[in-house]
Amino acid sequence: MAASQLEPPKLLIPMEKLPKKYRWLRVMGWLTLTGISAVALSAGGLYLYLNPKLPSVETLKQVRLQTPLRVYSADGKLIGEFGEKRRSPIRYDQIPQAYIDAILAAEDDQFYKHHGVSIKGLLRAASQILQTGQIQGGGSTITMQVARNFFLTFDQTFLRKANEILLAIKIETELTKEEILELYVNKIYQGNRAYGIEAAAQVYYGKSIDQLTLPQLAMIAGLPKAPSRYNPIANPPRATTRRNWILGRMLELGKITQSQYDEAVAAPLTARFHEFALDLSSPYVAEMARQQVLEFYGEDAYNDGLRVYTTIDTRLQATAQQAVINGLLTYDRRHGYRGPEKNLRQSGLPEDEQRSRYLDELVRQPDLGGLEPAVVIQINEQSVDVLRDNNQTVTIAWEQGLADAKRYINEDRVGSPPQTAGEVLKEGDLIRIQSKDNQWWLAQIPVAQASLVALDPEDGAIRSLVGGFDFRQSHFNRVVQAERQPGSSFKPFIYTAALENGFTPASLINDAPIVFEDASLEGTWRPENDGGQFLGPIRMRQALYQSRNLVSIRILRSMGINNTIEQLSRFGFDTSKLPRDLSLALGSHALTPLQIATGYAVFANGGFRVSPYLVSHITDVNGELLFEENPLRACRQCPERLAQEQPKIEQPLADTPLDEADNLEALLAQTPEPAPEETDAGEAPIRLADRVLNERDAYLIDSMLRDVVKKGTGRKAMALGRDDLAGKTGTTNGPRDAWFSGYNHKLVATAWLGFDQNYLLGRREFGGTAALPIWIDFMAEALKGIPEQHRRQPDGIITVRIDPKTGKRAQPGSQGALFEIFKAENAPQETDTIHGLQQSSEDSEETLPEELF
Repeated sequence: MAASQLEPPKLLIPMEKLPKKYRWLRVMGWLTLTGISAVALSAGGLYLYLNPKLPSVETLKQVRLQTPLRVYSADGKLIGEFGEKRRSPIRYDQIPQAYIDAILAAEDDQFYKHHGVSIKGLLRAASQILQTGQIQGGGSTITMQVARNFFLTFDQTFLRKANEILLAIKIETELTKEEILELYVNKIYQGNRAYGIEAAAQVYYGKSIDQLTLPQLAMIAGLPKAPSRYNPIANPPRATTRRNWILGRMLELGKITQSQYDEAVAAPLTARFHEFALDLSSPYVAEMARQQVLEFYGEDAYNDGLRVYTTIDTRLQATAQQAVINGLLTYDRRHGYRGPEKNLRQSGLPEDEQRSRYLDELVRQPDLGGLEPAVVIQINEQSVDVLRDNNQTVTIAWEQGLADAKRYINEDRVGSPPQTAGEVLKEGDLIRIQSKDNQWWLAQIPVAQASLVALDPEDGAIRSLVGGFDFRQSHFNRVVQAERQPGSSFKPFIYTAALENGFTPASLINDAPIVFEDASLEGTWRPENDGGQFLGPIRMRQALYQSRNLVSIRILRSMGINNTIEQLSRFGFDTSKLPRDLSLALGSHALTPLQIATGYAVFANGGFRVSPYLVSHITDVNGELLFEENPLRACRQCPERLAQEQPKIEQPLADTPLDEADNLEALLAQTPEPAPEETDAGEAPIRLADRVLNERDAYLIDSMLRDVVKKGTGRKAMALGRDDLAGKTGTTNGPRDAWFSGYNHKLVATAWLGFDQNYLLGRREFGGTAALPIWIDFMAEALKGIPEQHRRQPDGIITVRIDPKTGKRAQPGSQGALFEIFKAENAPQETDTIHGLQQSSEDSEETLPEELF
């Protein structure tokens, strides 16, 4: 039979021939087939509609998570962080396996088996829709959560869910499971501003994620579902229940053993809020760096993960912070005990309620400058028991601050020493205590403030900076914001101008009273020396190390105010803010500690003006360099500098034999200055700082400032046992400000102490008693391991044996003569014939005039 004659088989039974009871099955079949076709067509249409609008998954490979701005020291230690979101991205290989097991048990136990979408999960979600008529949470795989967290909103709509499903499938085709999981753990919100598991570990446990225990990891794995509801700090019971459920799921899935499970669920809840773990908290430095970065990059800096590297040395910074605290506490103790901050005792309360009230107040009180809050709970004859914020009771013995707690009366007076503890404190007093040598001491928060800044004189790099007692007490950065009168610490700049104008260290100036009628100085002005004494004619070197005010005024008057101000501009001072009157000689104008330290850097580096800077370089979150500072450098031994500065002055006079030398630095063994290390190829060329002070004048003023330390107002610094230190004290009228600025060849530092409100410090407070101890405390640690280096005597400087009374050349064999250094052209030519054989009276500070004005 031909194929064309074949009839197709009849496979379908006509509807009318079917039994009635089967007819409905065929109807349902057709309806099901139609429904499936409609769903398929709708899904296809939805895919065709949505797919072109879906974002590119490729962007996830270069994703930039919102990461806070972080500030580091020069040695790579974290010292500050800024940003609304606390996040520390980690790589997949840094995720603990126990956490992976926990999060998958909690969120997506089929993660490694599905392709982005869990059919089981979707059916569960569909069932919820049928039951409630609403789209609810749940049913999302980790891949779907990544799609939602990176690309979508959290709206509960069918369209968003469709996008989520399509994106998840797309993500699975383009990323590995490891890449997906890495994105997830770094993105998820964990509560308390923490994003990602590393930040969560730091916030809740103060540790890195790889240091957490199994129950702690399970606790963190429970947070993504509902960070507020399962927050272990805000809701411990719910958080514990969630943690134990996850541990149970891990047990069911065979990820942990029964013994591990039993031990983990029995573990106590140890989570508490932790500030971000800094290697060294330096908020004044971090805030300065933040402000500078915001000028460069704007508000985006808070989210782009920028890493800002400063010039700060963490060892020096920690030392500076402690030196400021110690200096303020020492000053504060000298002026008596002002009493407790307040009294918390409420009469009539039961003791347990009273104690609970104390604890509530203590946890609200921050530690300031290392001083803890405490409440007195018992008064003994010569001791007190106090309650700390951890509910621990400790005892303060009589000799641990109570015996010295003389009552503050005013800045110049204190009361009599107490005889009993009850004269100092009473029950319920909120006080401050300090831990020293494993004992607790009575303390109080100082009312005065202090600051310290240290620079590298070679290039102006800020090595340490402390703007006050404690940043939490006051954000005011006194290093850069407090403009205070520098007092006598400004005199070296006046003396330097004098040296450039022909004065010598041996020039005689009259230290005698003088009265000025000057309208700019509010009529009659009678400047005085500290103590009210006058020494008569005195050598300029001696006048500086004894800080004689009248000598400085006469020097300034001799040179002329306008001429002097023009010369001072080379140190970086804003001359428009300098007074055009003789009070300039006494530092009556306002300068910041950083400005003073920058000026002293010129003395320390031999005459070069460098600019202070804090930020050395900035990188992005991947370590790519965005900015690098190339500061001006003194670089005295750079080939470019050596070529620039050739000797110009021959030695015209023979030096006096050195075997008769007194104690002058010019006669010390000279240590050669090391040449700088060679720079690598490709580095930015060295930028040479301008020389603003002649090498010979720089040498002379350095010699004079060393005498301030050796035998003048800064002689306490001799306790450091070094012969390469120079500096100058400063005290303003009142006194209201105490200063010390000093240096050696490696470091220049300025310390200041005073009141923000410009209160009086007290009659017996000076730069040498209030500020210098802070400087010494800092330098004692800062200069450890740094060998002494003495400046090379430049060409054109000669040493001459002089009579200390006249400043003239001494006769051969005359007693009491001493050596002085001069610029060759300014050396005394005339020999003293009157006083050459008389005993020197330098020790009694009696001199005869050579030139009086």
